[in-house]
Amino acid sequence: MALRQMDMYLRQVELLREQVPSFAEYPFRLPAVRKMEGLAFHPKVTFIVGENGTGKSTLMEAIAVAWGFNPEGGTLNFSFSTKASHSELYRYIKLVRGINRPKDGFFFRAESYYNLASNIDDMDREPGPGGPIINSYGGVSLHEQSHGESFFSTFLHRFGGRGLYILDEPEAALSPTRQLAMLRRIDELVRDRSQFIIATHSPILMAYPDAWIFQLREEGLERVELEETEHFAVTKQFVNNRERMLRMLLED
Repeated sequence: MALRQMDMYLRQVELLREQVPSFAEYPFRLPAVRKMEGLAFHPKVTFIVGENGTGKSTLMEAIAVAWGFNPEGGTLNFSFSTKASHSELYRYIKLVRGINRPKDGFFFRAESYYNLASNIDDMDREPGPGGPIINSYGGVSLHEQSHGESFFSTFLHRFGGRGLYILDEPEAALSPTRQLAMLRRIDELVRDRSQFIIATHSPILMAYPDAWIFQLREEGLERVELEETEHFAVTKQFVNNRERMLRMLLED
């Protein structure tokens, strides 16, 4: 049974605007932050979409760190640091939590997934009493799989249900077929009382039914339908008018 509005894990995030030192400085000048006051989340799936540079990843990182996740990804138990490059935004936001606490959780960040995989290998060289960590990810080193297969191993094996899953561009290494499989996996976990917050460029993932989509523009965040996103419109236009668009793009 999926989560209901009243017992979701994360209800919304609020920007503590009165504490922001300057909206002319990074990261507060980013469109994702500059115009934001509060962002409410769907009890099942919320998508945050927009052009590169609008601040999606910065916002996702801040939400994850404020919840207690490692900035480079993983579960609440990961504490490794390859390079301390995360912003201070998490200090200026407030998370409004639901009445229930999740039993599982994961911050998946495509940008630093290699670092996460390396940290698992490092820790498993001296496994603890609970056995190798990689067993929770399918039993095969994430570095010994293709990039896409290692991504999907995490989604399939490590995500256990009744969890809060914050995903930053999970489609980065997934083929269209794997993205469809990801949709099915998301639905399985939603039915097992999980909540997702996902930053993505994939119209396939955005098609998940009964989800909220927030599109980032210079004017700030706006809730839209799938067909209103630039990602869907551009993809549809290219598929339906491929020859014409190629001529426009490639001819002098």
